[in-house]
Amino acid sequence: MITSADTFENGDEKIAAFASSDVFEKLFAVGMDLVEETATYLDGEGRQESKRLEKTTALVYASESMRLTTRLMQTASWLLVQRAVKEGEMSASDARDPKYRMGAKAICAASGNAMSDLPPKLAELLERSQNLYSRIDRLDSAMFTGDNAPATNPVNDHMQRLQAAFGNAFGE
Repeated sequence: MITSADTFENGDEKIAAFASSDVFEKLFAVGMDLVEETATYLDGEGRQESKRLEKTTALVYASESMRLTTRLMQTASWLLVQRAVKEGEMSASDARDPKYRMGAKAICAASGNAMSDLPPKLAELLERSQNLYSRIDRLDSAMFTGDNAPATNPVNDHMQRLQAAFGNAFGE
């Protein structure tokens, strides 16, 4: 009989295997290269381009560049956690903690605000970062939810909530 603990451990093996895969190595390289390319752009050419924009476009530029950096911080963080699993600095089980999962989904969602008015390089970086974020978010969901997540018992969950709300007067 397979228990939820067995499923959880098997999921941990899948997480560790992914972190050691060539696919992960390539994804890590792509992600970190995009972080570096973006930092170079925003600190140099992008800074100069933003100074030449009209006021409303400059506000969109500022907003979208913040969205861009948030996406990249989320993806870089996730990639670094997976690398820590690969290098034995963190267990796959620890990597399941929600604080290491993809976050800021509302902020990182594509916006489309006057993208045609933005400098072409920023628009390109925004698109590439969105593609990377979406890819890693799908991986995160596949690795840490669904088949890899421990099975839950909805009835037991409700019973625990009722006991928490009503104490020992309920369920015993």
